[in-house]
Amino acid sequence: MTTRRTPALRPSAIAAALMLAGSSAFAQSATEAELARKLDQLAAELASVKAQLQQLQQQRPVAPQATVPAPVAAATPSPGRPAEPATMLSSYGEINYNRPTRASENTQADLRRFVLGFQHRIDPKNKVVAELEVEHSVSSSGDPGEVAIEQAYIEHQINPRWAVRGGLFLMPVGLLNENHEPTAYYGVERNFVETAIIPTTWREGGVQFVGSFDNGLTLQTGISTSFDLTKWDAASSEGLESPLGSIHQELALAKARDLAVFGALNWRGIPGLQLGGSLFTGGATHGQAGASARVTLWDLHSRWTPGRWDLSALYSRGSISNTAALNAALVGNPTLIPKSFDGWYAQAAYKLWTHEDYALSPFVRFEQFNTARSYADLGPGLTPAGAPTERVVTLGANFQLTPGIVVKADVQNFRENKDANRINLGLGWSF
Repeated sequence: MTTRRTPALRPSAIAAALMLAGSSAFAQSATEAELARKLDQLAAELASVKAQLQQLQQQRPVAPQATVPAPVAAATPSPGRPAEPATMLSSYGEINYNRPTRASENTQADLRRFVLGFQHRIDPKNKVVAELEVEHSVSSSGDPGEVAIEQAYIEHQINPRWAVRGGLFLMPVGLLNENHEPTAYYGVERNFVETAIIPTTWREGGVQFVGSFDNGLTLQTGISTSFDLTKWDAASSEGLESPLGSIHQELALAKARDLAVFGALNWRGIPGLQLGGSLFTGGATHGQAGASARVTLWDLHSRWTPGRWDLSALYSRGSISNTAALNAALVGNPTLIPKSFDGWYAQAAYKLWTHEDYALSPFVRFEQFNTARSYADLGPGLTPAGAPTERVVTLGANFQLTPGIVVKADVQNFRENKDANRINLGLGWSF
């Protein structure tokens, strides 16, 4: 039997095998090194993107942008994604401390307002919106507080562009009236122009159409209740504090013989920029006075938020017609009905410091207003002189604890009524 011998490997073959194995190991090592290099590169790029995102977030202004009031139909939830709740609760409130610098005995602390609201979507095209407000903590016959319905309306989405509201709603005037939560404006107190000239928070009952267009334009227009000049109290100073605030009706057994029409345009076609204006005009005597009269109020406003800045300005003017006939029966009283009233302000805020949700934004605001700019002629010796124009400078800061909670502090100096100079502190929330 013949036995086959396995041929012996030659030294050259052994060397070739070792070189092949070394080459394979080297290639594998090179591939791993390349992968490691690419992973390091991706990690560096991700860190850069995170840094850029953090920088963009820090450049957002503290105060939220005024929301576009045009409603949007509820979106159909995606598969596997929970639907939005049909009913949503909301609230806002503020606690203020005011210390006059020349009369510290008049220092006050006040739960200025506490508001509870809800929004219930009946179906994708219809919803109910309502808010209940309590002012000054306690409301009774012997207390200064007040309970009021701030909003109560039904909204129907006609199509993706147009909606209609019916009920008690906020009037689309100025920058503050529809966006008046304490987290939405600078300073402890609301500015004087949008409280003394525009009677924020101003609401009327009626029908309102809201249109939102692709070019950034929002149109609001409708018919509503108006003011009631038969409520004018010539013996008090309430009309000098706010002519329209003293005669608004708030849909509380409101006289409605004379109605009003209103319209507002706001353009937000450039990110961070809002330009707008509004007009309201309506009868205000309802056939119950010796003469008929009409109230007209208009405003122009702008807001720009480039980077860390938040800049805004507003001018508003109101007039009441036929006041000579109405004032003839009021001569001898301290507060007659003014023919015209107006005011304007300019404001600048800067987000100075941020850390996580914290944000500090100093601001300065200059405003001037006159609640009795002029009176209709009543004859020699009877026509009152126009009131002096008040000028107020407010310097302070908003400190955001987290979106929805703000601590405020400011100092206010008055040019005419220097006894009103004061230091203000405030705490507010909104969700």
